[in-house]
Formats: sequence, structure tokens, C-alpha cells
Amino acid sequence: MESFSLILAIVVVTALAFDFTNGFHDTANAMATTISTGALKPKVAVAMSAALNLVGAFLSVEVANTISKGLVDEAGIRPEVIFAALVGAILWNLLTWLVGLPSSSSHALMGGLIGATVASAGFGAVHGDVLVTKVLLPAIAAPLVAGIAAMLATRLTYRMGRGADTKASEKGYRAGQIASAGLVSLAHGTNDAQKTMGIITLALVAGGAVAPDSDPPMWVILSAGLAIALGTYLGGWRIIRTMGKGLTDLQPQQGFAAQTSAATVILASSHLGFSLSTTHSVSGSVMGAGLGRKGGVVRWSTATRMFVAWGLTLPAAALVAAIAEWVCGFGSWGTAVVAVFLVASSAAIWKISRREVVDHTNVNDHDTPETVSEEPAGVVTQAIAAVTPPPAGPSEDLSATIPAPAPATADPQAPSAASTV
Repeated sequence: MESFSLILAIVVVTALAFDFTNGFHDTANAMATTISTGALKPKVAVAMSAALNLVGAFLSVEVANTISKGLVDEAGIRPEVIFAALVGAILWNLLTWLVGLPSSSSHALMGGLIGATVASAGFGAVHGDVLVTKVLLPAIAAPLVAGIAAMLATRLTYRMGRGADTKASEKGYRAGQIASAGLVSLAHGTNDAQKTMGIITLALVAGGAVAPDSDPPMWVILSAGLAIALGTYLGGWRIIRTMGKGLTDLQPQQGFAAQTSAATVILASSHLGFSLSTTHSVSGSVMGAGLGRKGGVVRWSTATRMFVAWGLTLPAAALVAAIAEWVCGFGSWGTAVVAVFLVASSAAIWKISRREVVDHTNVNDHDTPETVSEEPAGVVTQAIAAVTPPPAGPSEDLSATIPAPAPATADPQAPSAASTV
């Protein structure tokens, strides 16, 4: 084993910094619905999620091996290439966090790695078959599968609870939400912490510190788990607000269905070694749960912004990483310039975020652009409302149909006209 060079140490620290941003960027995946429905208090929710993220990091290394051994050719990859990849991923994570969009940290990392590798060694160094089968196809399939599963589970849940006492039913589903949120957190640690493990292992191989085709060393697994857990505990409150209140208005039944569906998809993909985006899975399940309640209550303007961010993630991170790799190619001073740029940009984004603070005290506030902007009733809502009969039992949701114009609604649970599609 060769000595730990300075550039290798910089890469490891930067990788853990990415893992930290991954944690607070993706806290919403596990806890947004639990917080929005009141099943757990915000600080308790993120503490629970952080602990389970750490546990999940030790359950598997299949996804880490996909990144460290499968996506790009290890031969000819220098530590500077991986550093440039991390720069692209971190900056995209911070920008989307600033605007409260739940984009994929996984795809930011993949895009950064691909862009930096292509800039350094050409397109031939990227394994296209692995990219398609284990990254791109799961990116499309995961939100669809999770969304359909959540929609069907939501409808089944309301049907099974027909005639039950509403308050008792919601209390039970809130307890179920806590369990399912814990499962999502565990799945998130199993899938996302491994991505950083894979990147660090790839850097260690590139720097000659470990042998090719090695599994992540134990210290890598532990440090990656701790970094993502710490980021999760701090809470990405801006994205939690969007996921919990911006996409749809969730009741405990829907939250339980959404989280259970997402956790199932994420855990299955981790077992198969797919580098799945937990953000895509959870977002798809939240929208599916919204559509599963009568009336198709989803705010498509917010969803459209999110879809655009998803489409831009890979190419945007790849472009920044490619430029960073080009600058690093000038030698040590180029790497130093990129490092200073990363620190300065991160500090600037954080300073801008202080202009409008979102934290655990106001994450559930309703007076946000996503929840007060008026959207006309869309085709989906109009069509479903036209054919949907009145609910048959007290546990059915009366708020999903389009309300008649009135100065106020008698049901505090009912969404306003602005929340219908």
C-alpha cells in the first residue's frame, strides 16, 4: 500500500463533504411526509433518520461496487478526476437545495464522474452498458413503479378504512408512518451512503492506496455513514417543505402508503446493485399517493419544476465537473483554484440562503409560494371529479373534489382550489 498523498486526502475530504450535502439534501426523502402530517416533530424525525442512515450504511456494498468497479474504467483515472467529479456534484446539490427542489444527489454524482472522466480519458472510459442498465433505466422506472404502487396502496388504504372512526384511523396510520419512515431512512443509508463509499474506494484505487477491485475498507464505510448521518440530522428544511407541502397535501393514510412503496423500491434496487435515486422514488410515491386520493390532488407546477431539475442534473453536473477537470489539468495550482472556487461558491450559496431562513420552526408553514399560488383546475381533476361519486363512508376524503366558490371551507383538512390540479 502506498502512502496517502495530499491530493488523495483532499479527494477523501471532498467526498465526505459531498456525503454531508447528500444527507441534508435527501432528508426530505425519509421524513417530509412524516413531518407534514404531524406524525413526528421535525427535530425528532431528522434525529431518527440520521441514526438509521448510519445503520443502513453497513448493510451492503453492492451499490458502492457498481460505482467503484462498474461505471468507469479504473485504469487511467487519477484522483484529480474524482475531485473534479465531486465539485460538480456538490455545487448542483447546493444550488437545488437553495431553491428547494428535490433533485437527485445520486445523479449529480454520476454526472460529475462521467463528465470528469470524459474530459480526462475520453468517452471510451465510461461503461455505457452499466450507465444505461444500472443508472438511466432505474431513473425512469423507479418513480413510475413507486408512484403506481403508492397510488394503488392509497386507494386500498382508504377502501379498507371505510366506515372506521376517522381520528382513530389517522392515529394508527401516523404510527405506521413512523415505522415506514424508519424503513426509508434505513434504505437511504443502504443506497446513498454507498455512493460515497464507491467514490472514495475508486479514489484509493486511482491513488494506489488499495488494490484494484477491492471492496470499500471499513474506515470508508464508517466515515461515509457518519457524514451522511450528520447531514441528515441538520435537516434539508427547504426540500422537506417542498416534498411535504409543495407537491400535494398528504393525510396520514397517504403518507404511510407513499413511504412504504418508496422503501420497497429502494431496498430492492440496493440488493440488485442499482444506483437508484431515492429522490426519484420518494417523489414518485408522494405524487402517486396524491393521485390515489379522490380528485388527483397534485400541484403540477411544482412537479414540472422538479422534473426539469431531474433532467438537468446529469448534464449540469457533468459540465461543471468537466470544466473543473480541465482546470485541474494545469497542475497543482489548477487543483488549488478549483478547491478555492468550490469553497467560495458554497459559502456564497449559504449566505444567500440566510435571506429567507427555513428551519424546523417554519417548515410546515402554509404561506409558501408552492401552497398559495393559484393553479386552475386541470384536466385530471376535472375528469376525475366528473365521474367520482360521493364518498361512501366517514373515512373517505371529501376534500379531493373541486370545491364550490365560497369565502371559506368548513373542513380544515380540505385543500383550497389552489391545491387542486
